[in-house]
Amino acid sequence: MAPRHPPRPDRHRLQAPADTEGVGRAAPPTATDPRSHGRARLPDRWGSVDRAGIPIAWEIHGDRGPAILCMPTWSIVSARIWKMQVPFLARDHRVITFDPRGNGRSGRPTDPAAYAETEFVRDALAVLDATDTSSAVVVSLSLGAQRALLLAAEHPGRVTGLVLIAPSVPLGAPVTDRVAPDPDGNGWSLYTHESWRTDLPRFLRFFFGRCFTEPHSTRAIEEAVAWGMGIPAESLVASDAATRPGRDGFLDACARVRCPSLVIQGSDDAVTGPDRGIQVARTLGAELLIVEGGGHIPNVREPVVVDLAIREFVARCDTGGRPARSTTDPGGAQAPTPPATTRIRRRGLGRERRMLMVSSPIGLGHARRDLAIASELRRLRPDLRIDWLAQHPVTTVLEAAGERIHPASGLLASESAHITAESSGHDLHAFQAIRRMDEILLANFLVFHDVVEAEQYDLVVADEAWDIDHHLHEQPELKRSALVWMTDFVGWLPMTSGGAAEALLTTDYNAEMIEHIDRYPRLRDRSVFVGDPDDIVADSFGPGLPDIRDWTEQHFRFSGYITGFDPAPLIEGREAIRRELGYHPDERVVLVAVGGSGVGEAMLRRVAASREEIARSVPGVRLCLVAGPRIDPRSLPVTPDVEVRGHVPDLYRHLAAADLAVVQGGLTTTMELAAVQRPFVYIPLADHFEQTRHVAHRLERYRAGRRLDFADATPDAIADAIATEIDRVPDTLPVASDAAARAAGLIAELL
Repeated sequence: MAPRHPPRPDRHRLQAPADTEGVGRAAPPTATDPRSHGRARLPDRWGSVDRAGIPIAWEIHGDRGPAILCMPTWSIVSARIWKMQVPFLARDHRVITFDPRGNGRSGRPTDPAAYAETEFVRDALAVLDATDTSSAVVVSLSLGAQRALLLAAEHPGRVTGLVLIAPSVPLGAPVTDRVAPDPDGNGWSLYTHESWRTDLPRFLRFFFGRCFTEPHSTRAIEEAVAWGMGIPAESLVASDAATRPGRDGFLDACARVRCPSLVIQGSDDAVTGPDRGIQVARTLGAELLIVEGGGHIPNVREPVVVDLAIREFVARCDTGGRPARSTTDPGGAQAPTPPATTRIRRRGLGRERRMLMVSSPIGLGHARRDLAIASELRRLRPDLRIDWLAQHPVTTVLEAAGERIHPASGLLASESAHITAESSGHDLHAFQAIRRMDEILLANFLVFHDVVEAEQYDLVVADEAWDIDHHLHEQPELKRSALVWMTDFVGWLPMTSGGAAEALLTTDYNAEMIEHIDRYPRLRDRSVFVGDPDDIVADSFGPGLPDIRDWTEQHFRFSGYITGFDPAPLIEGREAIRRELGYHPDERVVLVAVGGSGVGEAMLRRVAASREEIARSVPGVRLCLVAGPRIDPRSLPVTPDVEVRGHVPDLYRHLAAADLAVVQGGLTTTMELAAVQRPFVYIPLADHFEQTRHVAHRLERYRAGRRLDFADATPDAIADAIATEIDRVPDTLPVASDAAARAAGLIAELL
């Protein structure tokens, strides 16, 4: 087992983020802007307000319900510090954020007077006026608490409630090591203006390491360091040198606050210490929510707890009910009340069996196998009602099959669009892309949470729904029904291009997953591996961690690979299928397809550009390009000797009819080809750990396909591979035809 706090890589992405360019003038990202990658929701409106020559940039998310104003904290970060709150709260509220002076798209003054707390209060008022907001619940973090309290004290009509997260105020005891000697010079001694001027990245790594004391915080630290690079050292110095109210001024402000308030405080806050939040709650007579094990920025590391608490608090402020003051000891935990919503509860024996299927939208293979499982489940449990929580293009497949799609599916942020945006050419760093999808995954988990909170399901089946598995393990008390976890690979594996830093990150992610299962072994009521034990890679999860196969065999049941069809009729009736699909006997059909992926246009273009070499090597060839549901076929070159098609719903039948296929390294399409025993060439996405390692291992076991890396895929190499493979009689291991029934049997036991 790896240590609970594994070492963090020293290398971070330290360049200033793109949205700091054109300060005060640049617009927020649009859907096609690289800055939008990983964002669950883009702003509905944006602008900036000029305050004495300093532009203050603001954004509005959502257009209904009570307003929420997210105040800036220390200018060391931009308004993106609220990224884990905005998409969720904006579903029912008008959420306003603005970048602090010094960072983001706001101006960067270097005069300490420009960073006085009163200036931030005036910025907030100017933003409220510019956005036509008469009043709002004000949410703050750390240093932002001083500004929020001053705003509420001096302008009570504009503030209907206060949420103070880890308030940095002159009350309570400071953190001990902030005032202790630092002989190594690597701790709080870096908190000096000279240190910032000479080596700001070093300070940022230390500081945010103290902000995020929770294990497995590599992503949060990496992103915060990048935000910190958005403020010039001289502006950071000025922000720290600003005059702030002392203890008496703060107590005076607290005495004048009349609105309800909530304090959220991490018990392991290593920046201001937990005592300050407790003392603020006592002074205000506020509700207090202690996040056990939480650090200084729980809204990033414990976003589910924080988001639900904010929503419940805002709802009560909106209805005029002052939240009750805590009657427990301020040091005790106080869990948020479930959100007020319409619920339907049916008597246990009198209600139908209901299952919620959540199918990953990254590739259509999950949808195909999940439909096959659903069909088998209905055979075993005819009274079973299945709802689907899914997003495009999975919903297209489900609608064609006549399935019931839950209305909340329309609230889901697009995971497939993010993955497509993360790709470049025929390269997709899948592990890093998923790391950068944290905001989207949280937003989608909270959609799922609201669905299962409001309705009764006997069972949830999560097919690689990473958001559900992660956040339920982080907040197991939110589990509402039996849970089946399904996946076709286990273990994050590093790419050599990522070096030692990526190896540390994948080890950390694997360690977190193992710790989740060890701590809550019954949260997953059943884990199903879509395959067999021999399909598991012979690798370790990382130094000090178990072997992947040994661990998986201990924690999973095995269904065999699920194709969703019986391959025998396709193999035996291949000539009839060719005639039905319009392929002539004298043609040598080469099908080039990327399956359901939005990534792969570069491969299609590369093969199309090789058409002359292919034609010379394979006389009578018919070259057919299938773009799939996510790539516009009109974007591909059309020539007399290259046929281009859009989405082909039953692609596996065309694969069975073809003489050879050229495909990506995705598991679904390659295993469909293995099942129908057709020769194929597969070109895995570069830096895609699943395609280059997990899938490649499985295909090698099945003796299926010939691998050709994209870097080596010249026109001559493509033509040679096709010519060599097209007449080969595959010696492929048979693929199970009963795997969907086996998976359904494992699931049905929980019903």
